[in-house]
Amino acid sequence: MERENESNYSYMGRDFSDLSINDASMAFSDCNSDRSGEFSTDSSERRQLLIACASENSDELIRQLVSGLESCSTEERKQAAMEIRLLAKNKPENRLRIAKAGAVKPLISLISSADPQLQEYGVTAILNLSLCDENKEFIASSGAIKPLVRALRTGTSTTKENAACALLRLSQVDENKIPIGRSGAIPLLVNLLETGASRGKKDASTALYSLCSVKENKIRAVKAGIIKPLVELMADLESSMVDKAAYVLGLLVSLTDAKAALVDEGGIPVLVEIIEVGSQRQKEIAVTILLQVCEDNVVYRAMVAREGAIPPLVALSQFGTIRAKKKAETLIELLRQPRSGNIAARTSELSV
Repeated sequence: MERENESNYSYMGRDFSDLSINDASMAFSDCNSDRSGEFSTDSSERRQLLIACASENSDELIRQLVSGLESCSTEERKQAAMEIRLLAKNKPENRLRIAKAGAVKPLISLISSADPQLQEYGVTAILNLSLCDENKEFIASSGAIKPLVRALRTGTSTTKENAACALLRLSQVDENKIPIGRSGAIPLLVNLLETGASRGKKDASTALYSLCSVKENKIRAVKAGIIKPLVELMADLESSMVDKAAYVLGLLVSLTDAKAALVDEGGIPVLVEIIEVGSQRQKEIAVTILLQVCEDNVVYRAMVAREGAIPPLVALSQFGTIRAKKKAETLIELLRQPRSGNIAARTSELSV
């Protein structure tokens, strides 16, 4: 599987210390257990009983619930899926037990159900089981990827969000990144990033960040039009999506088509504004992206200079993080001497 050279800051097993971020996981909403609606109020006693029974005799209860997943009754299957979802959500030690009891394949079958609620329960239960690292490969090899992608296309808003989270979890196994990309997930995640609610945008950006560590998925994302929503999200400096969108863009901007799309979608003035008024982390990401955009393109350098980038870059070179200072200094030299081969060479060294 082909990976491109990346910066060195650590998140999801990848090193990005080039951006000198100590707690990089703060940039993303990592998908933990589901945030779907719980049982109805009049089921609260049953829920409490379920949890109590699980503590005393979880294996027997799990076997009964797995059997219920294959019932002829739709309502029994819904109830079994809901209860499996709850057991996997609230008791991490149950996740492997549930998978070993044979729940994965019948749950995958539920994901393909025409009943929206049954589909949602199946997706959400698979998400919760995928939180166990030992289950990820088995879930993928059992055929979950394509049904999850279909759910991402056709499901309720909650189903789509939980499907994005489940695909993220499966993508944390490197061997799954390309199959997920080839199953059509990337355009659907881009659509969720653009049109989803706040949680959907966060989940989509996190999944895309994981998947786009692979070059062919980067190409798919750019072809799917990801640059436009990324620029729009970065432009809203009051939102919680600026850092997330910028980190995803930072993965993609090594592609020539991504740079062109960034310019076409008005990304340069947005990045310059971030360098001027963003947080220290945002400034560091923005200068890193602009450095990649400008390193081999005189036209882009001129555009960045015309946007008034030099004054905020000078300020960043004086008051930014150590890494941001160095990158700002190099970018300033590039903008002032756009035809200097030596400066371009220094830029390449800093990008490694």
